[in-house]
Amino acid sequence: MPESLLHQDAHFPFGENWADYAQHINQIRIDWAEESLIRLIGRKAIEGRTFLDIGSGSGLFSLAALRLGCRSVLAVDIDPKSVETTRGTLQRWAPSDNWSCRNISVFDLESARVERFDIVYSWGVLHHTGDMYGALKAAASRVVPGGLFAVALYRKTPFCGPWRIEKKLYTHSPQWVQSAIQRVYIALYAGRLALQGRRLRSYVESYHHGRGMNFYHDVHDWLGGYPYESILPEEMTSFMDKLGFRLTSSFLRPCLGLFGTGNDEFCFQNHD
Repeated sequence: MPESLLHQDAHFPFGENWADYAQHINQIRIDWAEESLIRLIGRKAIEGRTFLDIGSGSGLFSLAALRLGCRSVLAVDIDPKSVETTRGTLQRWAPSDNWSCRNISVFDLESARVERFDIVYSWGVLHHTGDMYGALKAAASRVVPGGLFAVALYRKTPFCGPWRIEKKLYTHSPQWVQSAIQRVYIALYAGRLALQGRRLRSYVESYHHGRGMNFYHDVHDWLGGYPYESILPEEMTSFMDKLGFRLTSSFLRPCLGLFGTGNDEFCFQNHD
C-alpha cells in the first residue's frame, strides 16, 4: 500500500475543507449536484440502483443519488472528518435508513467485505490516493457485472510536475503561508478573467452552476490536493478496457494547465 495511505497526515486535510463547505449546502447546490449525476450517468440508470460513493467529502453527491431514486447508498472516505460531515449532510437532508457511511480507504474495500454495487462513483478523488491506477482497479472491482463506474480525474498537462511540487509545499505549510498562496493565485486568476472581459465577482457568484461547488473551497482544494496524479483520456480508456470496462459517456476538459487542470469525467460499463 502506498506510504501516503498509511499515514493520514501525508494527505492534504480534505475533510476540514469539506466540513466548512457543507455549511453552504442548500437546495440550489443540491439541484446542481443532481444535474451533474444525470448528465454523466443518466436518470434512468440511477433510479432503483445501489450506489457506492468513494471519497464522499461533504456528502453532497451521496445525497443527490438518494434524491434521484437510488435504492441504497454507501458513502466511504479515508478522512474521518469527511465521514462525519457526510453523515451530518445525509441526516439533515435525507433522514432515511437506506444509506450508511464508513471510514475506509478505497484500497480496503475488498478486505472490509464491501459488497459490489450497481453504480460506483468517485469524483476527483482517486488521483489523490498516492496510487491512482491501483485505486482505479480497487474501485472498479466493486462494480457488478453490467454495472457502471463513474469517475472524474485530473487531466494530464505540461504543468503537472510544477503543480505537484506546489501542492506538497502547500499541504505541509502553516495556514498563513496557505492564505498567502491563495491570495496570489486568486489575484492571478482574476487577471486572467479580466483579459477575457470577465469579472471575478460574477464568476464566483455563478460558480455553483457547475456541480454545486464553491469557488473558494475549490481553490483551497486545488492548491492543497496532495498526493497528486493525472491522466490523459486515452490512457484512461485503455486502462479501463483491460479491466473489462467500456466507455459509455465522457466529458473532457482539455487545457494548458497553467492555472491548474480540470477533471475529465468518464462513465464506464462493466462487461465482465
